[in-house]
Amino acid sequence: MSAIDDLPPLREVIRQHALSARKSLGQNFLLDLNLTARIARAAAPLEESIIVEIGPGPGGLTRALLALGAKRVIAIEHDERAIPALQDISARYPGRLEIVHGDAMTFDPRPLLGGERAKIVANLPYNIATQLLINWLTIEPWPPWYDMLVLMFQREVGERIVARADEEAYGRLGVLANWRAETKILFDISPSAFVPPPKVTSSVVRLVPRAAPLPCDRKLLEQVAAAAFGQRRKMLRQSLKSLGVDPARLAAAAGVDATRRAETIPISGFVAMARELADIRSET
Repeated sequence: MSAIDDLPPLREVIRQHALSARKSLGQNFLLDLNLTARIARAAAPLEESIIVEIGPGPGGLTRALLALGAKRVIAIEHDERAIPALQDISARYPGRLEIVHGDAMTFDPRPLLGGERAKIVANLPYNIATQLLINWLTIEPWPPWYDMLVLMFQREVGERIVARADEEAYGRLGVLANWRAETKILFDISPSAFVPPPKVTSSVVRLVPRAAPLPCDRKLLEQVAAAAFGQRRKMLRQSLKSLGVDPARLAAAAGVDATRRAETIPISGFVAMARELADIRSET
């Protein structure tokens, strides 16, 4: 019996269903149910919450979410080998676990939500984690259909997500994430907690969508950030030339000198440059 329910320990589940982790699917199974419960609690309150979980694998986090009171869990699993293990959990928690055999990169859970908001909680497959986050952060219209993200990433990616101006990890991802959400690294997890152990430490990151991000066109903000950080060692007067407008005008709109570099510009500055870019393009 496990620490959180009367289902078998995860190592036994993996043996029973022959769930060897596949590198091609970015799988690293987290077998410590104390840690999966800690991740689940990070999404509190769980009562009355609908949880969308990506890549549940043998179901350690799924079990924690249900045991700690989630109203419903919608588990999206690409690996058909894991479906029988998830069905065992569904039998233990009747009516509360919906299993979707599909690809999280293309699957839209909104039709399953009944108009309610959800939380996304997941130990994400490393090979698609960043792209999934970008997909969720670029949803239109905003605010999105979820009200919280609690996600596990490689530590390096987690640092990029929460980074602010003048921090080494600050870049395009940090601009987008912190423009649209409040971000925080909650805790780290050692490689030894996983099977197989990854080569890097993992971080659990929480993102809470901002109801009203600073107003600007998202696509133009992404363009400005891509240009600025695409040549991050160069000054704005050089890196922003790829936008086809006067870099000095964009920098002035942000209230900074064009000799500054991208990593020194706060998100409000990137927003101001995106708005100025919109004005310039509307003039032509």
